[in-house]
Amino acid sequence: QVQLVESGGGLVQPGGSLRLSCAASGSIFKINDMGWYRQAPGKQRELVAAITRADNTNYADSVKGRFTISRDNEKNTVYLQMNSLKPEDAADYYCNAVVLGVGKLQPKNYWGQGTQVTVSS
Repeated sequence: QVQLVESGGGLVQPGGSLRLSCAASGSIFKINDMGWYRQAPGKQRELVAAITRADNTNYADSVKGRFTISRDNEKNTVYLQMNSLKPEDAADYYCNAVVLGVGKLQPKNYWGQGTQVTVSS
């Protein structure tokens, strides 16, 4: 089994910054794509940013130029640096990883438990 644990959420003023981290642990052979999603109250979960094992990245238009996704394959960890935060960025942020487990033939999609980001003055 694989677990994803997020950290780094909290309350920040508009214009401020936060850095989210998500560490994967368990029976991991290789992690393929990793990403961050968010879900605001009353809205659907949406992709914020994604990164491949080769460090190719993809961002939602709403966060381009403000957020940066990165990963450390040695630590099985993905990060999301969020700058110039806006009230509309407030949401629960979820980590996602496509993981090939030890002894498994097919990768499986895993989710973290979520971390709350509040942007308010």
